[in-house]
Amino acid sequence: MDRRLKGLGVSQASWMSIAAVAKAQRPLSQSDLADHLGVEGATMVSMIDRLVKAGLVLREPSKEDRRVKRVVLTEAGNRVFETVKTEAAALRKELLAGIQPAKLESATELLEQLQGMFDAGP
Repeated sequence: MDRRLKGLGVSQASWMSIAAVAKAQRPLSQSDLADHLGVEGATMVSMIDRLVKAGLVLREPSKEDRRVKRVVLTEAGNRVFETVKTEAAALRKELLAGIQPAKLESATELLEQLQGMFDAGP
C-alpha cells in the first residue's frame, strides 16, 4: 500500500489523519483528532501543520469556543481521501481474493468482538 501512496506525496500518518477527519461525523478539534489516532497533542499539531502547508486541511475556529480549532478537509484533502479509499479497496480485494467468504465473516466477527472488549476497557 505504501508504494501505491508514494505518488500522492503523503505518509501513512498523514493519510490516517486525513481519513479520520473525512470519516468523522462532525469536524474534530485538534485534541479530538489526536485522541482518535492515539498520538500526543504536540505530534498532532506538527502533523496538522504539515497538512495545512500541503493544502489538505484547514484549521477553523469553533463556533462554540474560539480557543478550539476544528480540522476540516480542503477539496485537495478530499481528493487524496478518495484516492486512498480507492487504492485501499483494490488492495483489500487483491489480498482477500483467495479467502473463503465464511472464513472472512468469522474473522470479522472475532475482530469486532475484540474491538468491543477493548473499547469497553477493564
